Amino acid sequence: MNRRNFMKSSVAAAVALSFHQNLVLAATADGGSEVGADVQAMTGDGSEVILSRSSVQDLADSLRGNLFLPGSDAYEKARQVINPHVDKFPALVVQPRSPADVQKAVQYASQENLLTAVKCGGHAFSGLSTCQGGMQIDLSLMRYVRVDPVRKTAWVAGGSLLGEMDYESMAHGLVTTAGTVSHTGVGGLTLGGGYGRLARRFGLTIDSLLSVDIVTADGKLRRASRHDNPDLFWAVRGGGGNFGIVTAFEFQLHPMQRQVIAGRYMFPFERRQEMLQFSSEFASSAPDDLLVGQFIGAFPGGNNVAVIGVVYSGPQERADGLLAPIEKFGPVGNTVKSWDYVELQRSGDFGDDDRANGSYMKSGFIDQISDDLISDLVETFEPNPNRSIWMSFGHGGGAISRVPNDATAFPSRSPEFNLLSFVGWPMGADPEPHLEYMRQQWTHMAPYTDGFYVNDLGEETQAQVDSNYGDNLPRLVQVKNQYDPGNLFRLNANVKPTV
Repeated sequence: MNRRNFMKSSVAAAVALSFHQNLVLAATADGGSEVGADVQAMTGDGSEVILSRSSVQDLADSLRGNLFLPGSDAYEKARQVINPHVDKFPALVVQPRSPADVQKAVQYASQENLLTAVKCGGHAFSGLSTCQGGMQIDLSLMRYVRVDPVRKTAWVAGGSLLGEMDYESMAHGLVTTAGTVSHTGVGGLTLGGGYGRLARRFGLTIDSLLSVDIVTADGKLRRASRHDNPDLFWAVRGGGGNFGIVTAFEFQLHPMQRQVIAGRYMFPFERRQEMLQFSSEFASSAPDDLLVGQFIGAFPGGNNVAVIGVVYSGPQERADGLLAPIEKFGPVGNTVKSWDYVELQRSGDFGDDDRANGSYMKSGFIDQISDDLISDLVETFEPNPNRSIWMSFGHGGGAISRVPNDATAFPSRSPEFNLLSFVGWPMGADPEPHLEYMRQQWTHMAPYTDGFYVNDLGEETQAQVDSNYGDNLPRLVQVKNQYDPGNLFRLNANVKPTV
């Protein structure tokens, strides 16, 4: 779940075309394959650089994992990210098999000052898990989860997906907050904070993080926890990928029954304003173990919806009483039922067919869903047969809000909701009318927001990113200066070093 920046200047387009045409076509299937020529690449500051054939060959030969260059099917598969609107061509893709491989890749990228992207699940909608002309480090070969049911902990390799962690931990009746789409990368979700269906009950994903193993910009593998490099541990909990590549996460797990109550209550689209007013008030008084979401959407074919979604993870005998006010409000139907939690976590997954559609999204934290906000949202919501649009409020508060803002780098503990505005269109269609609609619509929504979730980074300026970190920014800069003074890891909600 970073989501999505699609600025396309003519200069950027020309550079992309140049690199796509000129990158070497000698594909490598593994670390021992032959590199046929020098490689044209891009540095972090936007300069072109030529990587000698011999140096790239040395890198390939040193890896247990793979190094891919343009021209191979493996390269084409590796460079892709979830949002097909993002179409970038790294100069080389490294697929590490181990932390030592990550170290070698980072050392090479640092030595050559390469633009560097890190891919786990590829869910960053803005495309920050790939890059144009730089090095993409694809962690997809580093997927493994080990659960210790006695200590109630999980050791998770850095390239793992959320579904793998849910599957292994729930086998022991244990969980931790883990997003809402099972093929999201653990790394991206966690480092940005980590919302999910259980966040109100157990806190953000980072609130259950015990330690990380992380390769910093100097290529060293470090452990960070409350006792080891505590400044670095503080920073990675909400500071995104600014400080290195995490090769392993250690999580505290929490006991929970396997079955939860979840589903959607459907209302006539004509009641959308009334529904949003009711559901926002209902959500504000919900207990920690009840998540309430509000959603309005319009899709090609005239399928317009107004929905209240719920996930209740507490004692099932209390569910009917807690949800009775929604039933009384008069839905025209519902899908609410008892779910296996792991199955629920997979229910929002999407596959290759979804690559037929481009997408773009804006988001921002909301302290309160006011009547004025609802009125503006409803008035600017414009169904169109050529696109899908939806707007929803993610539910915060609960355990999230009871952690001080400065306890971790995550700066936004108090907002009760996260507003998401989304537009999608068929690939091949002109995206500009859809992008323009969403950007214009967001000008009406932005005044109601206060900050944004860094995993939703889109077109925000550096000044907006700095402001978003709030009072935590000076400490983040100090940690950045220590562990990444050259800003190797810049494709994120960037903390710019000052040294």
